[in-house]
Amino acid sequence: MLEERRLRLLSAMTAGGLWPADSPWVRQAMEAVPRDRFAPDAVHVWTGERYEAVRRAETPEAWAAAVHPDPYGSTVTQVTDSMPTSSISCAAIVATMLDALALEPGHRVLELGTGSGWNAALLAQHAGQGHVTSIEIDAELAAHARRRIEAAGHHVRVITADGDAELPQGEAFDRLISTYAVEHVPWAWVERTRPGGRIVTPWGHTGCVALTVAEDGASATGWMQAPARFMPTRHAGRPPAPFERVRDGDVGASAQFPRPVQQLAHPDVLFALRVLLPDVQIDTRAAGTDGQVTAWLSDGRSSWAVLQQAGTAVTAHRGGERNLADEADRALAAWEERGSPGMYDFGLHITPDAHHVFTGDDPHGPRWQPLAHAL
Repeated sequence: MLEERRLRLLSAMTAGGLWPADSPWVRQAMEAVPRDRFAPDAVHVWTGERYEAVRRAETPEAWAAAVHPDPYGSTVTQVTDSMPTSSISCAAIVATMLDALALEPGHRVLELGTGSGWNAALLAQHAGQGHVTSIEIDAELAAHARRRIEAAGHHVRVITADGDAELPQGEAFDRLISTYAVEHVPWAWVERTRPGGRIVTPWGHTGCVALTVAEDGASATGWMQAPARFMPTRHAGRPPAPFERVRDGDVGASAQFPRPVQQLAHPDVLFALRVLLPDVQIDTRAAGTDGQVTAWLSDGRSSWAVLQQAGTAVTAHRGGERNLADEADRALAAWEERGSPGMYDFGLHITPDAHHVFTGDDPHGPRWQPLAHAL
């Protein structure tokens, strides 16, 4: 049963064309290092209302399905105060990020966010045993990951520390990879990466970026690699509240929205909105028998909006201090005025004193800033 689920996931990766052509080692590593070896005996599944524990001893088939989901499914391994705080990331984005890392045998790698230990073991499988250092802020997660990594036959140095601030002193790494999202890439990450080295990290709510450290070590620049959602750094504080908790049964006020909701479902649009409205979470999906797209917007605190389409008309229901529907419309207009760039046109340029978003080939070109009073 467990092996069947594992093989089904690997086959789905193949059928979806999700193995990176430039990094065949990623497929070899995932085939050799099963993710179930790093999953705890109890994982957590969202029921639509809350996370419920699925225990291997009680429901082994459900546990296997949760640990080996489809290529875009993650496995929640820790829930704190009803919110997910650690997971085994979906196989598709793990493959994409490992490909973007441009890892070679012998490279010294620093991973930030050990979590279950699966990603660290994949890195060690290719870079070499003893070449990977992984930092985990949660002492319990670090201890469990250390045991699982060793039991799987890999040698990774796992350190309990703060990956944003407490990096190994006096050491330089060829590659650095983070498994949690940051709003601003810490300059300490660049300082610990050798000139010409690579940094891959989830950025914000919706994407991951690959940065190359300049030869003089004075900056790092790179472009977006893929759409992705990761748990935020623990420095971000408590994660934003789920939409329904923010809405809390409020009916709200209604008005017409001037755009088709389908527009908000496009990855390029979602990424642009993330840049312009960094604290607004947007989820879209087809709902109802007619397949019309509905969008849910929330600032994770007190403001929310629902955009519903009926034919060509779109109604916005909203509540809270901010008019998120209006902010989304203004952000879309700003994006269109600048040529509607795609997600892969966006890049980040990092220096000791600055951190800015740009589009195109010139990191010193016009910058993108969040909309006024959108923070």
